Amino acid sequence: MYQTFYHFLMTQRNHLAYDEISNFAQNAFLDQAFPKQATDYHEISEYLELNAGYLPSMDIFDTTWQRYKESEG
Repeated sequence: MYQTFYHFLMTQRNHLAYDEISNFAQNAFLDQAFPKQATDYHEISEYLELNAGYLPSMDIFDTTWQRYKESEG
């Protein structure tokens, strides 16, 4: 099933969890400028590096991206 990275990320959102990916997902949800239709690693990565002060480490994005790719099966 095809889905954007943002759509996948929203499946990781859990306001009761305090892990890094859940926090990333919640903050991306609140980020109105997040590239919601993007599916390209470099496009999303560049956006996050330049605009996402809420992401303490790009390692969190990389881990989430790997889960996203694995979910595509």
